[in-house]
Amino acid sequence: MIDKKERQNIIKKLVRDKKIKTQDEIISALKKRGVKATQATISRDISGLGLDKSKNGFYVLAEDVHLAKMMRDFVDEIVMANNLILVKCSAGAAPGFAAALDKIKWKEVLGTIAGDDTVLMITSDKMSAKLVQEKLKMFNLLN
Repeated sequence: MIDKKERQNIIKKLVRDKKIKTQDEIISALKKRGVKATQATISRDISGLGLDKSKNGFYVLAEDVHLAKMMRDFVDEIVMANNLILVKCSAGAAPGFAAALDKIKWKEVLGTIAGDDTVLMITSDKMSAKLVQEKLKMFNLLN
């Protein structure tokens, strides 16, 4: 039997990896992973995780919505160079954007460095950088 934190981590991964619209879909996906949960439990988890619905009806995490808003409002350009991703932001916005990235904790990102208007994301290899670049593009769809 798994604890609440583990269950909620699975739900976070499900919401990020799949397009989930209903609590029943969450319950079903958990069941496929051998995790039993009631609708009431899932409802509390949704509230506790700060899940919200995107404009197209899918569950999204609060930190993902925050990052999407930051991208819409402050990001001007994203450039990949080998295992590095350079994010050009509005003046003064880079530290906040880097903090939003760090909160999401993408496993491909080894770290971020922020200046005033630029964030440098460091990944382990070019393939990871490409995946992160694609994830960043997906965040524009949340707006």
